[in-house]
Amino acid sequence: MNRAQMRTSAFAAVAVLAGSVLAACGSGSGSTGGGTTGGGSGAVQNAKVAFLMPDLASTRYELADKPLFEAKMKQLCPTCQVIYQNADSDAAKQQQQANSALAQGVKAIVLDPVDSAAAATIVKTAQSQQVAVIAYDRPIPATPADYYISFDNEKIGSMIAQSLVDHLKKENAKGGILQVNGSPTDAAAGLIKKGIHSAVAPSGFKLLAEYDTPDWQPEKAQTWVSGQITQFKDQIVGVVAANDGTGGGSIAAFKAAGVKVPPVTGNDAELAAAQRIIAGDQYNTISKPIKIVAEASANVAWEFMQGKKPAGKATLYNTPSELFVPTVVTKENIKEVLFDSGIMKAAEACAGEYAKGCAELGIK
Repeated sequence: MNRAQMRTSAFAAVAVLAGSVLAACGSGSGSTGGGTTGGGSGAVQNAKVAFLMPDLASTRYELADKPLFEAKMKQLCPTCQVIYQNADSDAAKQQQQANSALAQGVKAIVLDPVDSAAAATIVKTAQSQQVAVIAYDRPIPATPADYYISFDNEKIGSMIAQSLVDHLKKENAKGGILQVNGSPTDAAAGLIKKGIHSAVAPSGFKLLAEYDTPDWQPEKAQTWVSGQITQFKDQIVGVVAANDGTGGGSIAAFKAAGVKVPPVTGNDAELAAAQRIIAGDQYNTISKPIKIVAEASANVAWEFMQGKKPAGKATLYNTPSELFVPTVVTKENIKEVLFDSGIMKAAEACAGEYAKGCAELGIK
């Protein structure tokens, strides 16, 4: 090969190498754009996102939140991986789960905190590694997350309490109310509690006593209500319970005491709560379709994973937020809200002892 041929060959090699580098750079430049249909780089398309839930006391996390979030993420990014963990009411365990997710290289964390104050450490650690944190259902007041998605918890409290108060007035009830709040370490429970107070305080019904239920445990709510039954007896004309688990525990306390169950509230529209409403044991619950928050969280997480910064529709605790409005459910509208809408299946709710109640309400 003569010198001219050698020069030509070298130039060709450099051109090929330059083309390869440009192609690689072009591929990487799409990693923060591309939209939700999946036009980004392999790094984004194969990304990981953590979905960290707080407890097993509420059945919703395993039965609804997890599968709904995973399904939406699969739709948005078929090759992305969801790392799911449940902390079982242990804040230290949730911290470990978050650290593990970060070590696995997640690009976003969707976090429903066990302890809203302790979760600030998770937020700080993740943000220091440029990993976005989406607070899910429960806010993190001390250190703002990158986004907060939930139903309006303060409104939930006021709605369930006002619904109960209106019912008691209609029935000309005379007496006082017990208030069974959620976990004292859950900021969302604090908002629900505030909402309940806003309805009970001006109602004319005396607040006999209230209790912050550790870890939302139904058994602890039942134990506390049992003590109040002994103390107040027939003065109790209603119970505002902050969710279906504490509501169920409250109802169990009255049944165990062998006294008539007064109207009891709830929140979450769990299957067991719907059955209690059908049977006449629970007065109301709140329908806040988990599909709404699960899918909204997946959409926001996917935007952060692509390097975008979604804008909130509201601001809570200095955090861009999206807060959805729920629906109160009683016997009067349970068929329409939970069954006709497809949120719940009659075959699941109306078996056995609940068949008669369903038939009376036209649920089939």
